[in-house]
Amino acid sequence: MWTYLLRRLAWAGVVFVAVTLVTFVIFYVIPSSGPQSVQGRQTRTRDVARTARDLGLDRPLVVQYADFLRRLAQGSLGRSYTQRRSVDEIVLRAAPVTASVIVGGVVIWLAIGLSVGILSALRPRSLLDRAAMVAVLIGISVHPIWLGFLLAWLLGAKAHVFPVGGYCDFFHPDPHARCGGPAEWAWHLALPCLTLAVFFAAMYVRMVRASVLDVLDEDYVRTARAKGASERRVVVRHVLRNALLPLVSMVGMDVGLALGAAAFVEVVFGLPGLGHVAFEHLGFIRSVDTGSYVPVDLPVTAGIVVVLTGTIIVTNLLADLVYCWADPRIGLRGRSVPVE
Repeated sequence: MWTYLLRRLAWAGVVFVAVTLVTFVIFYVIPSSGPQSVQGRQTRTRDVARTARDLGLDRPLVVQYADFLRRLAQGSLGRSYTQRRSVDEIVLRAAPVTASVIVGGVVIWLAIGLSVGILSALRPRSLLDRAAMVAVLIGISVHPIWLGFLLAWLLGAKAHVFPVGGYCDFFHPDPHARCGGPAEWAWHLALPCLTLAVFFAAMYVRMVRASVLDVLDEDYVRTARAKGASERRVVVRHVLRNALLPLVSMVGMDVGLALGAAAFVEVVFGLPGLGHVAFEHLGFIRSVDTGSYVPVDLPVTAGIVVVLTGTIIVTNLLADLVYCWADPRIGLRGRSVPVE
């Protein structure tokens, strides 16, 4: 077990370093717009050169990348070009919003996926099963942006059940907006979390249904029934324990997809999360000398990419460890035997 853990930690470290290298190249080497972004919209060549020296961008790329890694090791994501403040501060203010949307979405799609998927598999070709498959097709087909606008119009603007947008802090209510606390927080996040969860809930319903149907056809399930075990015991002890175990790894992998989808949800509902902040700092300014448009505040977007990548790596690592802990009979090379 410890050998497996060390191997996974080493591999996670290699992946993270590789991602930092790609991030550095994309956001710092290719654009070459840092000095121009610092100077503002009206930039001259001499001002750009002076700012490049101040930022250390005139040094060799290897030295710049080493400084980039050193700052990451110290827990610093750099400084914003336009806001002249730490990227860490910007990320820390936006991260709880994205985390709230992700956690709420995971809870909703697991609740729907598990309940509907299991019931659909236990009653194949029933009215519930057919309706669930139609809903799965619709849920997989709709885009989060379109669905978010639709839910905001139906349940927000028309029915006035939920607010159309905005965010309320869970711990620190805003005295000016009179918005905050657990109740207001959950009320404002209901539509964003539901929007994020629809696509994944549809996938999980289909996956859980297929997994349960496969396990129901196994020999050990028929043997348990032949021995006189009740249907409830057969389903809970034999079927679900084997059919739902892969969900642990699925959730770990789907967190990465959910982080990408959450960016669209945050834009639709005006949530100040990481995705929304990244889009805001990907504006463009026009150079006076060349007339071309270049990105404005790439350090913020690069910092968000690094944080999200680290989150995905850690989540997948935890999912693998929980997967092994949930069933000790699972071999560390990926082999397993069913629960009979």
